[in-house]
Amino acid sequence: MLASISYLTLQHYWWIVISLLGSVLVFMLFIQGGQTLLYTIGKNETERTLLVNLLGRKWELTFTTLVTFGGAFFASFPLFYSTSFGGAYWVWIAILFCFIIQAISYEYRSKPNNFLGKKTYEVFLFINGALGTILLGTTVGTFFTGSSFMVNKMNLAAGANPIISSWQTSWHGLEALLNFRNVALGLTVFFLARILGLLYFIRNVDDQNVYERSRKNVLYNAVPFLVFFLYFAVALILAKGFAYQPDTKEVFLESYKYLHNFLQMPVVLIIFLAGVVMVLWGIGKTLLTNATGGIWFTGTGTVLTVFALFLVAGFNHTCYYPSTFDLQSSLNIENSSSSPYTLKAMSYVSILVPFVIAYIWHAWYSLAKKKIDARELESESHVY
Repeated sequence: MLASISYLTLQHYWWIVISLLGSVLVFMLFIQGGQTLLYTIGKNETERTLLVNLLGRKWELTFTTLVTFGGAFFASFPLFYSTSFGGAYWVWIAILFCFIIQAISYEYRSKPNNFLGKKTYEVFLFINGALGTILLGTTVGTFFTGSSFMVNKMNLAAGANPIISSWQTSWHGLEALLNFRNVALGLTVFFLARILGLLYFIRNVDDQNVYERSRKNVLYNAVPFLVFFLYFAVALILAKGFAYQPDTKEVFLESYKYLHNFLQMPVVLIIFLAGVVMVLWGIGKTLLTNATGGIWFTGTGTVLTVFALFLVAGFNHTCYYPSTFDLQSSLNIENSSSSPYTLKAMSYVSILVPFVIAYIWHAWYSLAKKKIDARELESESHVY
């Protein structure tokens, strides 16, 4: 069946896969969000240990999703991988550092003879939760605002210097922090991760004090989340976008490009609006009632909203990784993908994805059947 599928269809298919993985990754950042709240929600050692162990049961899923997302991007759109990871390496090194100290913290926080003390590793978890989410969101923001790089595929024939992409600033990715639209998206992801973390505490911790503090803090984080999200959404709709001609592949700036994408792809617009409504519904349901299932509404809404944003960034003849230095170097799903053979071969492998998702869901359900409490920690053989 795949033999009859066109190259362009395969490119679109793999952008959908990438978009889905990216949206699931943003949802899984509730682990990072929860880590920034250890001292806000946990007022004593027992409560903080309770929260760390609740998050510790899931932290590897976030890391695995991030690695899968990066690996799928590398295999399906290698030119993006070499351009961004090879050029904007300072920001990616910072993100990688954040996730390294997270793994170390969960491994050593409660080890005997821990000479650094638990608080040191809790600070590491906070850094991972705050800096990791903001940097990831800021980096994704460059999908819409652009980065300063140049691509020259003719360099492949240069034996002495076969480098296709070259970064044009000495900041190597950190300059994204100077664009407030990027930072606004980073702060949107940060506060959304905290909201998801709070909803996760409400759903899975059997402790009245933790429940009350978590419910109160949902409101405190929802306000800045809405402010930054609305700013980013309005700025996106009003901004010029990086479009390209389907025949000549010439890149040009188009006014209201992302608004046009939503209007010309009504299914994507419906997904986006449905996602936003579900995010707000989960938050409102938690604030106005005693419901504990807000994580499922807001989590599903997060996946749908981010999924739609990725589709708007890459579909409808849009450059998903624009170059502000040289428009014609901008990357789109057609000029940056792997060969037809590679995409077809990977498409067969992607058939296994639903089984992997089913396994993750089963593992999640098995671990979350019973709410965690302080008594359970006393019987645990392994405590984070």
